[in-house]
Amino acid sequence: MRFDAVVLAGGRSSRLGGIPKAGLVLGGRTLLERCCAALAGAQRLVVVGPEPEPGTRRHLAGRPSFVREEPPFAGPAAAVVAGFGTITDPAPWCAVMACDMPRVDELLTVLLEASRQDGRASLVPVDGGRDQPLAALYRSEDLGLAIDSVLARGAVENISMRNLLASVRTRVVPVPPGVTHDVDTPEDARELGIDVP
Repeated sequence: MRFDAVVLAGGRSSRLGGIPKAGLVLGGRTLLERCCAALAGAQRLVVVGPEPEPGTRRHLAGRPSFVREEPPFAGPAAAVVAGFGTITDPAPWCAVMACDMPRVDELLTVLLEASRQDGRASLVPVDGGRDQPLAALYRSEDLGLAIDSVLARGAVENISMRNLLASVRTRVVPVPPGVTHDVDTPEDARELGIDVP
């Protein structure tokens, strides 16, 4: 299964007091390290967010490249556009993952298996009754066409993921409970066993 991956790691983390989620540590590894390790099999791995501090990039599996959305903090849809836009000759699939999901390896396994069963639609996990478009596996052709359509209408700053994906055919994939849980608040971090400085 050939796929590319776009990791979203450039948010403001406002509910965490501005502490970058990518640098939070669980089990001796940062959340960004864990995410890149889970996605290391990608043909191209793009992290949308600030460049890591000197000396820390070598710990990231998959040899990721880094890019920023324009302007910075323009929202997750703008980050997806920026990340996907750097990929030439894309693989058939593109994983879009927020960097703050500790169980991304389990999630990716479920989505890749689902893609083998039916490759006609992009795959959006459903966890606890909620769709998770920032933890999904998209058909690259459909995602690229959607991005081109949005860009043709103007800037992508602060557009919603719903607007970006309006033309993308998706299929929901039930996933194990909690597999898409992420870190938005200090309480979330504590529940997941993550220390917040």
